[in-house]
Amino acid sequence: MAKKNIPYDQKYYDPEIECMPRPELEKLQLERLQAMVKYAYENTVYYKRSFDEAGVKPEDITSLADIEKFPFIDKKTERETQHVGSFFGEMCSVPEEDVVFMATSSGSTGVPTVSPFTQEDFDLWQSTEARLFWQAGMRPNDRYVHGLNFALYVGGPDVMGAQELGALAIWVGAVPSDRLLFVLKQYQPTVIWTSPSYAWALGEKAKEKGFDPREDFSIHTIIVAGEPGGSISSTREAIEDLWGAKVVDFFGLSDIYGACAAMCEAKDGLHIVEDQILVETVDPTTGEVLEPGSVGELTYTTLMKKARPMIRFRSGDIGYVSTDKCECGRTLARIHVTGRKDEMFIVGAVNVFPSDVEYVVRASKGLTGEYSIRVYDENYTTRYEVSVERALGSEEPYAEVAKRVEAALKAHCGVRPAKVIVYDAGKLGTSSAHKASRFVDERTQK
Repeated sequence: MAKKNIPYDQKYYDPEIECMPRPELEKLQLERLQAMVKYAYENTVYYKRSFDEAGVKPEDITSLADIEKFPFIDKKTERETQHVGSFFGEMCSVPEEDVVFMATSSGSTGVPTVSPFTQEDFDLWQSTEARLFWQAGMRPNDRYVHGLNFALYVGGPDVMGAQELGALAIWVGAVPSDRLLFVLKQYQPTVIWTSPSYAWALGEKAKEKGFDPREDFSIHTIIVAGEPGGSISSTREAIEDLWGAKVVDFFGLSDIYGACAAMCEAKDGLHIVEDQILVETVDPTTGEVLEPGSVGELTYTTLMKKARPMIRFRSGDIGYVSTDKCECGRTLARIHVTGRKDEMFIVGAVNVFPSDVEYVVRASKGLTGEYSIRVYDENYTTRYEVSVERALGSEEPYAEVAKRVEAALKAHCGVRPAKVIVYDAGKLGTSSAHKASRFVDERTQK
């Protein structure tokens, strides 16, 4: 039975929060922001020093816009302060004995950063997960397979959010494909969470093993995270067609929670849990705050997490925020992540994101959907090449595949790649059980 004991056909898990009028929501955010900034200043070595150096104090927060007065933090800040003075470092606001759980980032952009949680933080996190799972369509009568890595990964404990909702949770984790397919066939779960690339690879693996993913399993919802694919329509639709199931994108940060935002049935961005997270969009270069709807770097402030407050955390994600009411009825803002600041490259004065390339590859017929991008310098300019795989059994000439992919990339991205390299199915080596490695940056000048 669901913890809240609400009817299965009820649309919202917590309608008071999810459909709160924006003026009331912003009043709640302000109250929590004021309390959090004061808490961070009084309990955290780093924020006391940082705010004093910037000449700001908690009392300066009289409106949500006043957060602009306060300094930013980023991954570099975390790395420089963790393990300084104590195990969790200068950004931690509680003694180590109050921390009951820690996760780390993947380290894909540098040294892994440690994220601590008090028991209060952890319980709030899993209640948040339950809300997002309900939004994705999970109900207490579902069987849920948690296909995420449990080893220090912040998404690991999210299986407990499914349990809080009341679903049957099957703690599988990151296991070999054959083992996961056995679980899907033997126990007939209805919901699974994994990465977009692995959801695709697993479906193809199932077909190789003689299964029909649409008929031999009972999956009706695939939750994906860790990569941008779930919000790229061509990728999402390809996975949905492969499995005969809907795909719901989740977004999370190890610095905050396993999931901070999730897609609804409108599939127009991801609703962020604004009762717990304040989001800003800033100019990636100047840090100037931009208006909702403008594309920039997404920046987050925690409003409830106590172990390590995050005040104006620059995520490195590029995107925009929608604050208009969604057709699903929720008033919580939606984030639209379009790429990573550190992976965007400029070719011929055109900004290109890996997500642009993924859209083209996943929408093109006759390809497996796997791809990689190499960016490099040549004659003092940036060039890029794309590698793809032609579909299993395809006899289309390599040159013809390359020609049409080049044309599609030129049409969608606005700039033609220097080269498209075509491999046979399974030979590119980008398939992954978690985050697939697809971007190689060989530029010496950026």
